[in-house]
Amino acid sequence: MAEQAQFEELARQLSAVGAVKRDLGRILPPECPTGSAAVLTLLGRHGSMRMSKLAELLAVDMSVTSRHVAHVAERGWIERSPDPADKRSRILHLTPAGEATLVELSRRSTELLAERLGDWSDEEVDQLIRLMTRLRDSFGDCRAAAPHPRPPAVTAPAPDAAKPPAEAKVTVSSAARAPTPVLEPTTTRTPA
Repeated sequence: MAEQAQFEELARQLSAVGAVKRDLGRILPPECPTGSAAVLTLLGRHGSMRMSKLAELLAVDMSVTSRHVAHVAERGWIERSPDPADKRSRILHLTPAGEATLVELSRRSTELLAERLGDWSDEEVDQLIRLMTRLRDSFGDCRAAAPHPRPPAVTAPAPDAAKPPAEAKVTVSSAARAPTPVLEPTTTRTPA
C-alpha cells in the first residue's frame, strides 16, 4: 500500500488534470461548448435515451441538462421524439449531423492528445489508459453508489516529529472501496 505522501502527491497530480481538460475544451468549435460536447458524446456512447437518463450520466440537474439539449437540438445535432412507453417523455437521438459533429470532436481530441503525447511510447500510453481505467473502477460511479464512509482525519506531524515506522502506512479496507459501477462513467475520451 502506498504511503500518505504518495497519496498527497497523487491528489495534487489529479487536481492538475484540470489543465488537460481545459486544453481539450479549448479545441472545441465555438458552436459546441463542453456541455454540448458531453451530450453528443454520451448519446454516441450509450445510444438513444430519455432526458432523465442523460441528466444522470452528466451528473447535473434537469435544468442544466435541458439547456444543453436545447443547444444541440437547435443546431440539428439531436432529435427529440415521443417515448412510446410514456408520451410525456422524450427520447433523445443523434442525427446524422450530430454524428458528424461527434466525429469532428473526436478527431480534434485525438489530434491534440497525439500532439501532446507524441514523445510517449505506445506502451506508456497503454499504461496510462490501464491505470486511469483502474482508478475510475476503484472509485466506482459516484452517481450510482452510496457515499463512501469518511476515513478518520489524519493530522500532520509536528515539523520536528520523527518519521513513523514503515508499518504505519495508510490502508484502505475493502469495505471502504466503491461497489462495482452501475453506470459507465462519463470521463472516457470525452472532449468535454
